[in-house]
Amino acid sequence: SLICSSTQERDIVQTRLKETCLPEYSNPPIHGARIVDTILGDEELTALWKSEVLHMSQRLRQLREQIVMKLKDLGSEHDWSHITKQIGMFAYTGLTPEMVKEVIEKHSIYMPPDGRISVAGVNSGNIDHICQAFHAVSHGK
Repeated sequence: SLICSSTQERDIVQTRLKETCLPEYSNPPIHGARIVDTILGDEELTALWKSEVLHMSQRLRQLREQIVMKLKDLGSEHDWSHITKQIGMFAYTGLTPEMVKEVIEKHSIYMPPDGRISVAGVNSGNIDHICQAFHAVSHGK
């Protein structure tokens, strides 16, 4: 964190920080590549990695199905099937920016205005709260 005396100084400092950070992110250290090389260079580790990737993808698919099912169980008449049709770690909920604002303000669930959520961040401890919030803001809309 930095404190600047003016917006002009802030802009200069922010530019310098970006110039400093960009090379770090554009040229990551080699240890990540070495880890991948170790895993893919060993049949047993490769098989274990593939098994774990399959497990993670199944978990994400199940979470998507649970979200849709819980919303339906709450009485939602909204069509949430797009959530199960998507793949990957993130899902577009279809919530409007106004609905997202309400989810943030009334339910303390933070997401970008486009309604994208991290499915990987959904778990047994928060799925009910998330679904109740989505239902509350989309009910009848």
